[in-house]
Amino acid sequence: MKIIGRNAVTEALRSGKTIDRLVAARDQKDVGAQRIINDAKSRGVKIFFYDKAVLDRESDGAKHQGFIAEVTDFKYSELDDVLELARSKNEQPFIFILDGVEDPHNLGSIIRVAECTGAHGVIIPRHRAASVNETVVKVSAGAAAHVMVVKATNINDVIDELKAAGVWVYAADMDGESIYSTNLKGAVAFVIGGEGSGVKRLTKAKCDGVVALPMRGKVNSLNASVAAGVVAYEYVHQNYVER
Repeated sequence: MKIIGRNAVTEALRSGKTIDRLVAARDQKDVGAQRIINDAKSRGVKIFFYDKAVLDRESDGAKHQGFIAEVTDFKYSELDDVLELARSKNEQPFIFILDGVEDPHNLGSIIRVAECTGAHGVIIPRHRAASVNETVVKVSAGAAAHVMVVKATNINDVIDELKAAGVWVYAADMDGESIYSTNLKGAVAFVIGGEGSGVKRLTKAKCDGVVALPMRGKVNSLNASVAAGVVAYEYVHQNYVER
């Protein structure tokens, strides 16, 4: 898999991910480029310098900013790994469950939200949903190197497992209670629905509750990744911001 762009490559290096080779554009003299090159050298990564036209071709039109790293395919985690991470940090589990998000740009943005808000993992369906690929890593601005992503065969079974582990599961949907009047303290997982269809009926029925975001305009819904950002920061506000 290719990791494209300065932020994504920088975070891949920081995470200790095994990089098979780093392709860099020739004659990059700025401080940021030299920092990436020096970091790669210190980690023993093989660096190949080519003309910018070669990187343009290898990136398939994506903005590479002078760097492309080639790594082994993304390594998915298990649900137990996510729960253990929370325990190791002495924190209550904070998790995203994506119910059929198909756009890799949305997946990448949600992974970025998860990393920025300290979520312990993102759970995605094994079928009929976006997986972690080059676009997701790029859009996540490198956050994919730091966030556990779990591929689940059955999202509803995962919800049952989380509830058994003491995690409260909330679907984000228009017909719920306002998130600002919902107690989100403690172990929480948010279910974010797919583009257009939202959270599936049976999945919503599995959840402990449904939270909604107040809409004051003429459009009655938000993009999946924007909604994830709003609910995530309300969780952070209730659990980590001193009043």
